[in-house]
Amino acid sequence: MSALVQATAPEWTTACVDWQQRIVDRQSLIVTPPLFQESADAALRIFQALKLCDVPGEPRIGDPGVSKQWIFDFVAAIFGAYNPDTGVRLINEFFLLISKKNSKSTYSAGIMLTALVLNWRRDAEFYIIAPTKHVANNSFNPARAMIHADPQLRQLFQVQEHNRTITHRGTNAKLQIIAAESDTVSGVKGTGVLIEEVWLFGKRANAVNMFTEVTGGMVSRADGFTIYLSTHSDEAPRGVFADLLSRARAVRDGKITQKYFLPVLYEFPPSMLESKAYMNPANFYITNPNLGASVGVDQLLQLYDKAKTGKPEEERQFWAKHLNVPISIALANDTWLAASFWEKTTIPQMHGLDELLDACEAVTIGVDGGGLDDLLAIAVVGRRKGAPRQWLVWAYAWASPIALERRKSIASTLADFAASGELTIVPNVGADIEEVADMVKYIYDRGLLIEIGLDSAGVGQIIDAILARGVPQDLLKAVTQGWRLKNAIQTVERKLAEGTLQHGDNAMMAWSMSNARTELRSNSLLITKQASGWAKIDPVMAMLDAVHILTENPNAEPRNDKSVYETRGVRYISYE
Repeated sequence: MSALVQATAPEWTTACVDWQQRIVDRQSLIVTPPLFQESADAALRIFQALKLCDVPGEPRIGDPGVSKQWIFDFVAAIFGAYNPDTGVRLINEFFLLISKKNSKSTYSAGIMLTALVLNWRRDAEFYIIAPTKHVANNSFNPARAMIHADPQLRQLFQVQEHNRTITHRGTNAKLQIIAAESDTVSGVKGTGVLIEEVWLFGKRANAVNMFTEVTGGMVSRADGFTIYLSTHSDEAPRGVFADLLSRARAVRDGKITQKYFLPVLYEFPPSMLESKAYMNPANFYITNPNLGASVGVDQLLQLYDKAKTGKPEEERQFWAKHLNVPISIALANDTWLAASFWEKTTIPQMHGLDELLDACEAVTIGVDGGGLDDLLAIAVVGRRKGAPRQWLVWAYAWASPIALERRKSIASTLADFAASGELTIVPNVGADIEEVADMVKYIYDRGLLIEIGLDSAGVGQIIDAILARGVPQDLLKAVTQGWRLKNAIQTVERKLAEGTLQHGDNAMMAWSMSNARTELRSNSLLITKQASGWAKIDPVMAMLDAVHILTENPNAEPRNDKSVYETRGVRYISYE
């Protein structure tokens, strides 16, 4: 079939709904053949002729046994989506998620050099955007080596090492490798953009704006493309990486249709994650399609052996980076035992505070907050109506602008929680305390409140604000931290394990649970910020304060009886 006929009525899908079987059977994760085979073949001839200068003998990428078929399928899909008769690229967005050491950076250099050779646009701009200088060099160095190793490429390209730029002498088109941590990305309007290690960009609060800036050139260039490459994150995905991964999975699974977006995700099927089949070395090939080529079987097994005998964080790094196993709270071996049960006791239908209050006969409140660079958190623990042994948990938090400035490493995470309605970023210091007090008053007016547990070393302004709203002072109880919370810690562990403590699908609380670390001191089990590496566990501590109150008197009745509730009146504020 000619390219002209194909252009008239192209039919393709970027979904791969049977990917779980395909990946186990070592089949391609790209279902549709290249839309324009002529374009794909032209690109493959260039790509496969490039030399791998860091491999003994400097073989070409296309030499037998050097590379696996998956990369040729991916390259063919990228360049084969270009219609040479119309100049339009029908698939212009690509995402490859692959384990470390599968020649991702080397292949990215080869892909962008191929694009530079095939480009017809004079003064066109191509970019590789890397999160750090180190990652940028990982792409620039093999590109430079490929050019130096080939007389034709040396004649075709000029290499400028000081700014990591490669210029096509005929068209004056340029490929520039930019380290986003130091080089500016403003004004970038590329015909082709490849973004390396998206998971690292996910940790940056300004990444969304940066991605919008660097991919803006696609609007005016019908032949343009964007390629996202990444290994998995060393923690729960967040920011732009979480958004991209979520969209990619939805497209792959056929839940949404975006024919212009092709995701190729090398990750374990959910059943293999659940059964921990990823721990079997016989299954390492699933997320390592280059196993036996750039990834040595013996070397991977050696890394696995070291990870097993090393620190817990080293083992988690191995799973995340070399096997693309997503870091969840269940994988963190040194986390609080209760965290391993947390995800299993979720009630997806319970989203807001009002839903918990409607379902409960009585509740306790816990409040935890420290300095201005901490979160201020509230947790509500309630006894379910008709089933008092069943407890429900809901939590919320506030962050000040100071916290986002001082804790830049988690700023994008907090922004995600704010966007999903699980956290408020207050405009000024003090607004968080007022909102906490409003929420406490609202619960008190519902006639459900037993008592409020606060860190005995907490902020006095919180107490003042609550009392100012008419909440009786004797409902406020100081909860001493440290070993005195042992009973609450063990209660949460046991009730989560037996399924009698449940909660809504709250990513902020799950993140806080994953941060919590236990410490055994003088025969007492503690959860402290010191033990947790000063990670944000304020929502967890607020929950423990509330649980502490409830465990002291599990059958306590609310102080505000129905008659008082009716005469006082309820402020109908929605806390969905």
